[in-house]
Amino acid sequence: MKYRILIEYDGSGFCGWQRQQGQPSVQETLERALAVALRAPVQVIGAGRTDSGVHARGQVAHFAAPDLLDVRRVLKSVNALTPPSVAVLALAPAHDDFHARFDAIRRRYHYHVSCQPVALARRFRYRLPFAIDFCVMNTAAAYLVRKQHFGAFCLHRSAMQNKVCDVTRATWVREDRPSLWRFEVEADRFLHGMVRAMVGTLLEVGRGRRAPTDVVRVLDSRDRRQAGPAAPAHGLVLESVHYREIKKTY
Repeated sequence: MKYRILIEYDGSGFCGWQRQQGQPSVQETLERALAVALRAPVQVIGAGRTDSGVHARGQVAHFAAPDLLDVRRVLKSVNALTPPSVAVLALAPAHDDFHARFDAIRRRYHYHVSCQPVALARRFRYRLPFAIDFCVMNTAAAYLVRKQHFGAFCLHRSAMQNKVCDVTRATWVREDRPSLWRFEVEADRFLHGMVRAMVGTLLEVGRGRRAPTDVVRVLDSRDRRQAGPAAPAHGLVLESVHYREIKKTY
């Protein structure tokens, strides 16, 4: 029987979601905890493969178990077996054909920045060391909203052949303090390093180093070298994953 889990994690100490030889990953951390709780090997499949240092507030994953589980007991056990940087927020039965990655229709990321020094959120927010124009960046971000080729925002070493994504939201939003902002971006899929490359390019626009329309040229080039540098990983959070079957976030 399949089960779906909702996970929150601080990615600071991980090489990313995906299991990698000799490095701590979120996937392996969950698999080890579940293997102890269920007394059997478990493979956990996530909806998105977040990069090293990237966080998640709403990662979704699934795994298969041979028997019907006591959901409350397993949830409690897994959270006792994982480090404080990983929390399983929910666990529920899923359809036998459910796939956390392939059934997802939308994913949303937020990238958090601060225009002034911060103390409590410094591990999860990029402190901008320069003056920035968010209005200009929103003008540039509007060119990202459509179905198109995003190869210019994908790492060269990525194995993804299909680089077409349908971006339905890309905007900078002011938070509850004037110095705090976040970039909200939602799409059907994301390429390797895509959001951080987008943010890095938009920040160059906000600094006056690029015109807003230069984003169009970058997209048309399909060349990662034409885009800006990747923004630091610690500002990025996978916020939510959406599925058609329930018509809402997990």
